[in-house]
Amino acid sequence: MAYDGLVNYSVVKELKNKIINGKIDKIFEPNFEEVILGIYSNGVKYALNLVISSNYYRANLTTKSRQNPSEAPNFCMTLRKYLLGTHITNIYTRGLERIIFIEFEGFNKTKDFSKKTLIIELMGKHSNIILVNSENIIIDALKHFSINSGSLRNIYIGAKYKLPKTDKLDFFEIKDENDFYNVLKNNSIRLNSTSLINIISNTFTGISKTSIASFEKELGIQDEFNINSAKNLFSYILKIINENNVIGILFENNYSLKIASNKEELQLNFFLDDYYFTKELNTNFINYRNNLLKLILLKLNKLNNKLDLINKKIAECNNAEKYKLYGELITSNLYRINNYNTDSITLENYYDNNNEITISLDKSITPSANAKIFFKKYKKLKTAKDFVDIQKATILKDIYYLESVVYEINSATNIADIDEIYSEIQEASTNILNTKKKQISKKKTVAKKVPNRIGEILKFDIDGFIVLVGKNNKQNDYITTKLANKEDIWFHVKDFHGSHVVLRTENKNPSLETLYKCANLAKEHSKAKQSSNVLVDYTYIKYVKKPSGSKPGMVVYTNEHTLFIY
Repeated sequence: MAYDGLVNYSVVKELKNKIINGKIDKIFEPNFEEVILGIYSNGVKYALNLVISSNYYRANLTTKSRQNPSEAPNFCMTLRKYLLGTHITNIYTRGLERIIFIEFEGFNKTKDFSKKTLIIELMGKHSNIILVNSENIIIDALKHFSINSGSLRNIYIGAKYKLPKTDKLDFFEIKDENDFYNVLKNNSIRLNSTSLINIISNTFTGISKTSIASFEKELGIQDEFNINSAKNLFSYILKIINENNVIGILFENNYSLKIASNKEELQLNFFLDDYYFTKELNTNFINYRNNLLKLILLKLNKLNNKLDLINKKIAECNNAEKYKLYGELITSNLYRINNYNTDSITLENYYDNNNEITISLDKSITPSANAKIFFKKYKKLKTAKDFVDIQKATILKDIYYLESVVYEINSATNIADIDEIYSEIQEASTNILNTKKKQISKKKTVAKKVPNRIGEILKFDIDGFIVLVGKNNKQNDYITTKLANKEDIWFHVKDFHGSHVVLRTENKNPSLETLYKCANLAKEHSKAKQSSNVLVDYTYIKYVKKPSGSKPGMVVYTNEHTLFIY
């Protein structure tokens, strides 16, 4: 993992200079994997973010706002009871373990003088935040475990806190570079490996493969065990540990540590804050987008299946005249038909030059009874035809609309875009998804939805004209029906889902070249953007109408012209 013991040790070293003697004035628990301590220290307010997510566990100062629940969770209330009003007397780690100890002392919320320690264990899926008293008895923890349930330790109220066990060595126990080399040499034989990355990461606690690879690159050495490489790495790791100005650097889609070249470079705590905030934001956006897309595609699949059934029903309805013919032929020939049960009957079809036609019958009833059934089926299918035609038209509209939503989702670039699309769907039809928002994404993933919110509309300057582009159906409606004037020009790719593009004419006549540029903009913001030959319709806004009751983004237009975009 990138957040290894070296990173943790460097973070805590930075924190010592900022939050020691700081007063705890706020405590929040935005979600079940995160606690934020508000600290007032030396006239500055800090927010210490403690995250135990299995993917993004860390401790760092943060400047990013979080949405808190309306009612504080139990663990948050416990922390407020014992820690609010107290001061931080110490913060430290043990070696390069990914464990942070924060000691508090002072009069808490209940006016009692207390000494407490908050232990932050940052160990992947086993991460936890634990509050203990001066006797090391657990007051409470964010996660509770028991040996009886398969855990290696008891983590519950009233249990004695014990450190997690490890079979790796502590780097701080190494005497010098020769001792370091000898330890690696022994483990090289044990592991049957010559890779420094593999040997060091499997020998010492808290030194990750990412860190070693980054240090090797910084030092310009190969990943091969030998005495010179081992000693060079030992010296660099020692500098990282002892240096007071260590920064974070991006390294192969991850990050690592580096000794800063000057004191003005970004502090490690805030580097981590930006790095993880961006990473979480991207992950949450992808999860939110994919979950919503999955529901839309599931609904589309159901609608397409329903459309197949309706098409079969329509095909059957189109054969209604056949059943009428069967009934008429049987009825008109009853005088010469033996009225006994049979599975078929052959008659002359007087509608077809008296050519013979064989009619399949229900053998359990007489021919005359079969004729009545044919007439009944004919009437039923004739009645059903009008109904299924209406059904088909409705389903086709829903399919077309949802296909436009799929295009919107695939074009979205952030959570706000997805939130707006979700809001649009809910406003378009309360039944189109038949689901609740919490089924689409994790609670922490989604920003609070603002009803009727219109997000930022794309604006372009083309040859001195302002051109508006909608990013979704709500925006398409807004720029076409609210913002545009009747003499403005509207563009849309023909026969493809895409954005509405509006050229604000300001009573000027745009050149043909300008029209082509706007048409190309419509192509680039459509499902046909990868196509090499696209038709784009354009017309004045006064000829674009939105039918009453139609779904967002749906319009009809007349008096259009078409441009070919190659």
